[in-house]
Amino acid sequence: MAVTRQTLPSHGEYNSLREKKTTSKMKKLRNHPQSNQQENSPKTVNNETDLCSLTDMEFKREIVKILKELRADMNSKADSLRKELENTRRSQDKLEHSLAEIQTELRAVKTRMNNAEERISDVEDKIMEITQSGKQTENQIKKQESNIRDLWDNIKWANLHIIGIPEGVEKDKGMENIFEEIIAGNFPNLKDTEFKIQEAQRAPNKLNPNRPTPRHIVIKTAKVSDKERILNTASEKQNVTYKGTPIRLSADFSTETLQARREWQEIFKVLKGKKYAI
Repeated sequence: MAVTRQTLPSHGEYNSLREKKTTSKMKKLRNHPQSNQQENSPKTVNNETDLCSLTDMEFKREIVKILKELRADMNSKADSLRKELENTRRSQDKLEHSLAEIQTELRAVKTRMNNAEERISDVEDKIMEITQSGKQTENQIKKQESNIRDLWDNIKWANLHIIGIPEGVEKDKGMENIFEEIIAGNFPNLKDTEFKIQEAQRAPNKLNPNRPTPRHIVIKTAKVSDKERILNTASEKQNVTYKGTPIRLSADFSTETLQARREWQEIFKVLKGKKYAI
């Protein structure tokens, strides 16, 4: 059996092999992302000549040193990143807390607004009730006033107003005699009629010295038919006088009824002007 004999490399071959390994390690260092950051450090290898002059042990130590420096730099950056992350988390917590407070305040405001709307609605309902009650009260007052006016008109239904008799004439003759003279002088067909007078007086009772016209004489007849007969006759005659002084006879009504009749009188004038039959 033949035995193959292995020969040891010569010194020149050994140096050539060592240079190839050194060159390969240098290429790997050039491709490392952190190798450029160590170029200016006085403790690191700066050129290919220095690397080539290192032994294997020294080369390994240099690599370990570089890795430690990279690890320290990464740890430092990681610490900074953790601090920034913590600050961000704290800011987020504060923001969430502020947002929660705002939401709570908004809910409180919404609750107050709802309560205010309910109170406003209640007040509006009460105002509506008061308004309706006020309208009902107003209608009741108007109805009562109308009833009182009707009652007053009924009380005065038999009264007759004589307008235009000078003040003081009644002192000598009395109001009943003045009334009889008016009937006899203006309505001859009624002079034989016996009109019963229940009451006769000036209205108003108190004389106002600033009043430009004499007060009315109010004659209260016993029968409403007597008053109506006198007024109808006076309306036909139109011109009624007392000792040459023009006077006027009218019914005795409340102020509201007289006002309503005056308004209707204007309407009658318009209708008569247009020749409508009344």
